[in-house]
Formats: sequence, structure tokens, C-alpha cells
Amino acid sequence: MAGETNDKRSGQTAFLRAMTGLLSLAVLTAMVFWVDLDGYYDWIKAVHVLAIISWMAGMLYLPRLFVNHVRTEAGSDMSDVFKGMESRLLRVIINPAMTVSWATGLWLAWRGFGLEPGWLHVKIAAVLVLSGVHGHFSKAVRLFAEDRNEKSERYWRVVNEVPTILMIVIVVMVIVKPF
Repeated sequence: MAGETNDKRSGQTAFLRAMTGLLSLAVLTAMVFWVDLDGYYDWIKAVHVLAIISWMAGMLYLPRLFVNHVRTEAGSDMSDVFKGMESRLLRVIINPAMTVSWATGLWLAWRGFGLEPGWLHVKIAAVLVLSGVHGHFSKAVRLFAEDRNEKSERYWRVVNEVPTILMIVIVVMVIVKPF
């Protein structure tokens, strides 16, 4: 009975956090599209790059934490340390960085390129996939926190490479603009 109440509360907390994130993204996106920011293009680009660096740092580090967390016994003191590290990394760095990346990135794509070039479509598709990976990692943080991870160390080692591959695609699209 107490476990059910905690599960329900955990689900409600996750829902509230998700809604807060979506609302923040909506507000930021509305601001960058409806406030005259043309004179700040380079500043917005700088904020975008900083947000991307933060997002990618977290996306590359979090699965490494999972690899080490899998090695610990569920409910142990070390497991609790990993739970705290994973949760804080997601809440304090990865989620806000993704929100700012999306808001500024959409504005830059719209203002700078009119959302038209083919390379931009590939980049946006790769960022959508990266956002899906982010969602997968968010779910994993929740499952680890509940001692319900079912994935192996090998799985997390392989999944750790997905953000890197997506980052390579995104950087090549932005810098080389192949089409």
C-alpha cells in the first residue's frame, strides 16, 4: 500500500516536472519568436552553443553513470549516491540545457535560414532523435531511482555511443552543410 502511494507520488512529480519543462520551452520559444531579437542574433547563437555543450556533456556522462550504477547492489549506499548524481544531472543540467537548446535553435533556424535548407532538416531530425534518447535516459533515471533497472552494463555501454553518433551528424550538417 505504501509502495503504491510512493509510485503515484513519483509519477505525479515526474508529470509536474515534464509539464514545467514543456511550459518553459513554450514560453522561451514564444519569447524568441515574438520579441524583436534580430539585433541579438550572435548572442542567441552563443547561448545556443553553450546550451548544446551543456546538454551533450550531460548526455555523454549520464549513461556512464548508469554503467557504474548497474555494478552496485540495489539499495546499497553507493546505489543511493548514483541515484542522487543521476537525478541532479538530469534536473539541473540536462533538462534546462535541452530546453534552452530547442528554444534558441528553433529561433536561429527560423531567423537565419527560414527552416528551408535540406541540411537543416537532417539536423532537426537528428536533434529529435537526440531528444528521444534524452527521454529514454530520463525514464532510466526514474527506474534506477526505484531500483527497477533491467538493462545490463553492456546495454548502457552501447547506448552511451548514440549521443556521440548523433552529435557527429549534427555538427557535420551545421558546419559542412552538404546539401
